[in-house]
Amino acid sequence: MSSTPKVLFEDNHLLVAVKPAGVLSQSDSTGAPDMLTLLKSYLVEKYNKPGEAYLGLLHRLDRPVRGVMVFAKTSKCASRISEQIRNRTVGKKYRAIVYGAFEERNGEIRSFLLKNARTNLVEVFQKKESAPKDAKECFLEYEVIGESRIAGVPVTLLSITLHTGRSHQIRAQLASIGHPIVGDRKYGSGPNRFAGDILLESYHLELDHPVSKERMVFELPLSEEEPWNKFVKE
Repeated sequence: MSSTPKVLFEDNHLLVAVKPAGVLSQSDSTGAPDMLTLLKSYLVEKYNKPGEAYLGLLHRLDRPVRGVMVFAKTSKCASRISEQIRNRTVGKKYRAIVYGAFEERNGEIRSFLLKNARTNLVEVFQKKESAPKDAKECFLEYEVIGESRIAGVPVTLLSITLHTGRSHQIRAQLASIGHPIVGDRKYGSGPNRFAGDILLESYHLELDHPVSKERMVFELPLSEEEPWNKFVKE
């Protein structure tokens, strides 16, 4: 993938774009395509800039996850949006197709996560007393949007509101309650070997504009591609 990601919004202060599944948020040692490099190239070409364009990376999405990302076009705006992220005034919602059925339509998961830098895996502890002291408390809420089947196996579409933004949080916490995300190779692939990408996407992002202070909301419609289309209402 080397084409420019879809841009949802751009002004002099920020840029909002859709990260495709399989694209890195920023470059690493693999040399694979990444959002920061692709969007900097887009800005250089669009505005005929000499040298490299400035673009501030404010948050990340895991490589296999599709979703909305916001970038700052000035250092001042990067600082202001980063402050919103720290103060948890940036709203993020995710969609996930997970294995199994839920008895309740709404729920929450509170647990403590510790990331192993060597294995790049997160361990989940349900209670503070059993968690190492450097484990981070994590909290998310979920809502059941629909039910279906993949290869005859029951699956559920969830909308997830993230209240803390820890690495692999959604993937690890859902797996810890027996509902791994379909296609997740790291945290359990469930009862059948789904061959596609992880069925997780960041579909909703809202924040205050760093200059005008206007509340801005960006949302991706539910994909009509298989297997997301199993939940598209006629």
